[in-house]
Amino acid sequence: GGGRSGQCHAESMAEGAAVRLPGSGTAGVNQVVWWCGDGGKSVRGPVYPADRTATSGRFGVRAGLPVYSLVRGPDRAAALALKRTVDLVASGLLMLVLAPVAAVIAILVARSSPGSILFRQTRVGLHGRTFQMVKFRTMVPNAEERLAALAEHNEIKGPAFKIQRDPRITPLGRILRRTSLDEVPQLMNVLRGEMSLVGPRPPLPSEAEGYDLWHRRRLSMKPGITGLWQVN
Repeated sequence: GGGRSGQCHAESMAEGAAVRLPGSGTAGVNQVVWWCGDGGKSVRGPVYPADRTATSGRFGVRAGLPVYSLVRGPDRAAALALKRTVDLVASGLLMLVLAPVAAVIAILVARSSPGSILFRQTRVGLHGRTFQMVKFRTMVPNAEERLAALAEHNEIKGPAFKIQRDPRITPLGRILRRTSLDEVPQLMNVLRGEMSLVGPRPPLPSEAEGYDLWHRRRLSMKPGITGLWQVN
C-alpha cells in the first residue's frame, strides 16, 4: 500500500512487490515503483492506467488475473538465461580442469596452519537473499573475532573493510589471494545458482544494511566471482 512502509528493502527475501490499489491510488503505485526500482525489484499489479514514463513493463497473467509487471530498465529474461547457461557450462568445466590444483591447495592449507580447509561466510546475494560463500581459508582460525580490534585501521570508507597488511592472513593465504586461487571453491556457489562468474561483489549483511537506496540496485544481479572492472 501507500506510505513509506511500502518500500522494497533489499535485505528482504522478496523478489518484488504486488500492488492492489483502486484507480485513485496510482500516485501510491508510482511511489512503490520508484522505491522498488531503485532496489532492483519488480512491481506487479492489476491492469489499469498508470504513469509508466519512467519504467518499462509487460503484460501477463497471475492467479487468473491480467497484471502488468513494471520493471526499471529493459526486460533481460533472455540475456539472463544465456548468462546462467554460460555460468553452468564454464564453472563445470573449470571445476574439472582445476580439480588437481584444488586438491594440492587443500593439502597445503591443511598443513600451513590449524583450522578448516574451507572458509564459509554469510554474504548477500540476489534480491537480498543470504547464502554461504565458500573459499579456501587464507586467514588464521580466529580471524572474525579479531576484526573489531582492526576496525580503526580500515582503509576503505563505508561499511566494507580492507587493510593492505592484514595480520590475520597466513603466508600461504597471501599467495592464494594474490593469484585468486582462494576463490576456486566459489565455483560451487556458481553451480548452485547463488553466484555468477561475473557480477557485483557479494557484500556482507552488515555492509548491505549500510547501503543507501540507490546502492541496493546492485542486488538485482547475482554477485560474481569476478567483476566487470576486473574483466575490462
